Amino acid sequence: MDRNLVALKPALVWKHFAEIVRIPRPSSHEEKIRRYILDFARAQGLESKEDAAHNVYVRKPASKGMEDRKGVILQAHLDMVPQKNNDKEFDFTKDPIDAYIDGGWVTADGTTLGADNGIGVAAILAVLEDRTLKHGPLEALFTATEETGMDGANGLEKGLLHGDILLNLDSEEEGELYVGCAGGLDANMTFGYKAEPTPAGGYTAAKISVKGLKGGHSGIQIVCQRANANKVLFRFLNAAPCDVLLASVDGGGLRNAIPREAEAVVLVETRDYDEFAAAVKAYEETVRAEYAGIEDAVSVKVAEVGKPAEMLPKEVAGNLIKAVAACPDGVQRMSVAMPGLVQTSTNLARVVSDGRTVKLQCLLRSSVNTEKEALGESIAALFTLAGAKTELTGAYNGWNPDMESPILKAMTASYEALYGKKPAVTAIHAGLECGIIGSAYPGLDMISFGPTICYPHSPDEKVEIASVGKFYDFLVDTLRNVPEK
Repeated sequence: MDRNLVALKPALVWKHFAEIVRIPRPSSHEEKIRRYILDFARAQGLESKEDAAHNVYVRKPASKGMEDRKGVILQAHLDMVPQKNNDKEFDFTKDPIDAYIDGGWVTADGTTLGADNGIGVAAILAVLEDRTLKHGPLEALFTATEETGMDGANGLEKGLLHGDILLNLDSEEEGELYVGCAGGLDANMTFGYKAEPTPAGGYTAAKISVKGLKGGHSGIQIVCQRANANKVLFRFLNAAPCDVLLASVDGGGLRNAIPREAEAVVLVETRDYDEFAAAVKAYEETVRAEYAGIEDAVSVKVAEVGKPAEMLPKEVAGNLIKAVAACPDGVQRMSVAMPGLVQTSTNLARVVSDGRTVKLQCLLRSSVNTEKEALGESIAALFTLAGAKTELTGAYNGWNPDMESPILKAMTASYEALYGKKPAVTAIHAGLECGIIGSAYPGLDMISFGPTICYPHSPDEKVEIASVGKFYDFLVDTLRNVPEK
């Protein structure tokens, strides 16, 4: 594997990215990347600070002759999604990402790469370091813990930022300018129970495992109609050909990642086990047929395991299984105003038991706040009827497009001059920090853009090398052509 990222162009961007991938920075563990940026700013002689929400702020004065231009805020988030393959031994709080060049892409060995949003961070650092660039007054805003709740953006100090334009570098398709995004809402459900002893005899314990799914970002890849491992698992449990006792479940991972894997330990009467195992095998073929061309590597397997000592009460397990089987998941409505854009979706991200509770989490997204709220109430009603405690938290608004934006017009002209075609202007179903920052700083002229990143939030994440060069050249040209105040 070729791991020499610093040989890639643009040199300053890849130099910083090569350092960033070696710095552990899963959400809520960003102290080392904050220190890297603060040390960098100090070495460059730039004003910098860390605020109470652990955002890092850096200021760079305008280059000579550009003092009369509008101020620009360059923004990216510090954290990354920690996802790995099950067979990969890796500690995201300690281990450096093993990034390498694979043809025209940079990817990682068995883990997320962190190009989301490490490439954006690297591009900002490159701009701050390069003294040859032409630009007006610059502010760099590196936000904290975006992936698990947008904590930094929500805690941003008022009065800290002075710029007129916000360039968010957290989009994932080169050649596209994003002018709007979805808002979000978390649905949290908890089944409490008192574990019961498993039957003394006459039962066989088995683990059902769903693996091989593609997963991905629940805002971006949700439109791809990929399978959700939790839904695949519980669909079978709900339709099993014999009585099933549920001992434990562990499905999905992060709230904003489509679940790739899920497993449950169950007990079935020994006399029914062969029929049960045959049904699992047949079900695997059903799932493969239904997701042909989308999830060709899907695996649904069953294997005997040692009998656990405890299990969920039958009533709780039955209610849980039916509720998960009935829970809405995936795209709920497409946008009429912007064809091809998901308007509303939900991702059943997590189902996990710990011997006392089963906790579930859905992340809902919508560009229509009332529709998002109604979906949350619907899911909460479903699980309340099943006996779970429900809570809707973490609501944030989306970002409404401004098609008359001055920076949009300037960047459209810049892109066309550089590459001979107009960029696509669109919105994104994922949540961007622009909506939250724009609420705290009304009047900001905002655009989001970035290089091409495939399969973010999954171990297949990769960033296209050529697109990083185009993205950075476009950023530099945009700064050169920012309008006057």
